[in-house]
Amino acid sequence: MSLVKKLKPSVSKHNLLFIAGLAWTTAGGILMWRGLDYEIRHSTHLVLNILAGIIIGVPFYIVLFAKISGKHIKRIWGMNIPYPCAFSFFNLRSYIMMMLMITTGILLRRFDVINREYLFTFYIAMALPLLISASRFYYSWATKKEIE
Repeated sequence: MSLVKKLKPSVSKHNLLFIAGLAWTTAGGILMWRGLDYEIRHSTHLVLNILAGIIIGVPFYIVLFAKISGKHIKRIWGMNIPYPCAFSFFNLRSYIMMMLMITTGILLRRFDVINREYLFTFYIAMALPLLISASRFYYSWATKKEIE
């Protein structure tokens, strides 16, 4: 057996769904925490900004994230190997997209390109679809079923 195969952190496809849920929860949780922390401390329109985040976030989940998370769940269940790498919950394209989104968020915050109240409202709006998507991974893991 090669050294790479020995060192590869392999998990069952079933548990890969749980790891994916943790990754999506972490990303959504960080955004939600940062967004709410800023809004609670500095917002002049706290309730309005949180509502705006919800009003933007839920349709964003329905239009985009439901499809993305569903594709990932189907891809995981359809993997040809019983014990894939623990990091294979994303495909390469999704890792690149995630890195671009993180980098964009950091740069927007660092250089004050957007009013911080709007930026952190957008953080809340992005956190919601991530957290809802995470729940789909947990559901698929708990029920051992694909999402339809």
